[in-house]
Amino acid sequence: MDVFSRTFLPAAAEAGLAAQTVTRHMPIFRRCVGSGDATILVSRCNRPDRPMSGEYLLLLTHRRLVVTQQTRVLHRLRLHLNTELRELSNVTWSPDPRLHSVELAATAIDGIRERFVIRTQHPKQVWQLDALLNHAFRTRLRSARERIVATIGEAPATARPATLRPATVR
Repeated sequence: MDVFSRTFLPAAAEAGLAAQTVTRHMPIFRRCVGSGDATILVSRCNRPDRPMSGEYLLLLTHRRLVVTQQTRVLHRLRLHLNTELRELSNVTWSPDPRLHSVELAATAIDGIRERFVIRTQHPKQVWQLDALLNHAFRTRLRSARERIVATIGEAPATARPATLRPATVR
């Protein structure tokens, strides 16, 4: 079993998704996500700007955000959004424990602003979801210099010879 399957199935179970729903959406997710990418979050969501457009299923991994849509009338599945996290800009989320929901908004690479509302069963889950989103999006906003572990040809600062200076006597 690959990393995606090992992490997707427990995340779907934690979200309370039915096995039938998971198996229907799995082929779309498989086409979008690599086998080595770990799942952070799987959840049902809806779009606040289009409440009658159907049901959405959101998948967040360490590298990608994938959202599928199931139409209301014919129950057909279609891919709504498939993008790498680094291609998203202006990512915001606002937890609301009174409504048991988190609104996630991001601008895709094509300039379209996407908004999703993720509902939870309990207010405590709102803060868990907030922590997951913080982990997924805030950690990727570090500067490029912080991510460099070593550069070839450059000695680390601790390995450079120190210059000896005589101690001053007072």
